[in-house]
Amino acid sequence: MSNDGTPQWGQPGGDQPQGQPGYGQQPGNGQQPGYGQQPGYGKQPGYGQQPGYGQQPYAQPYADPYPQFAQPIPLGPDGTPPLWAPWYGIGFLDAFTRFFKKYARFDGRASRSEFWYFVLANAIVTIVLFGGFYAVLFATVGASSGVDEYGNPTGSSAPSPFAFVLLGLSFLWWLATIVPGIALGWRRVHDANLAGPFWLIALFVSAAAIVFGCLPSNPAGAQYDRPDLR
Repeated sequence: MSNDGTPQWGQPGGDQPQGQPGYGQQPGNGQQPGYGQQPGYGKQPGYGQQPGYGQQPYAQPYADPYPQFAQPIPLGPDGTPPLWAPWYGIGFLDAFTRFFKKYARFDGRASRSEFWYFVLANAIVTIVLFGGFYAVLFATVGASSGVDEYGNPTGSSAPSPFAFVLLGLSFLWWLATIVPGIALGWRRVHDANLAGPFWLIALFVSAAAIVFGCLPSNPAGAQYDRPDLR
């Protein structure tokens, strides 16, 4: 302020409160960041670095999705799997005999070779029995038929008793295989890690039996095994 009481330019007058910035001055509670500097609350992660809570799992190897079912199947002294286990790579005769050994076992699994080898055996037996029945039937009727001098048919048209024997054997074969056949399909869907009742679809839709028979094995199907049932 000058001697006559007039405040000088840029200086606060007597009636100006303390703490108010004068003209041309910026109010501030501290230092202002310089040009090109960002006010930060902490350090920012650099480019290419990810702020993580721990190590990323992408570099770790994948674990077995079914560790509890990855146990190998034990083999007997003769090198064959027990009856409660599937037999992968089984032969034709072994599949045929194993079918009847596991007559009504709905537990466990059946490999594709177990399934398809018995399908083949069943087709062979059915063709032989039914084919033999019709062959004997037609041969008997054809040989016994004839005509007399007036053109009337002569001879007996009754079929040979052997034809009925073959027909009876066909019926017995069907009775002997119906229960183990359902059990085999039941175990086949188990091997694909499906519930056994899915096989009931194949009893009404023949194409479903082909689909189920072609399904690949799934290690998780071991949950249906019953090692306690020897």
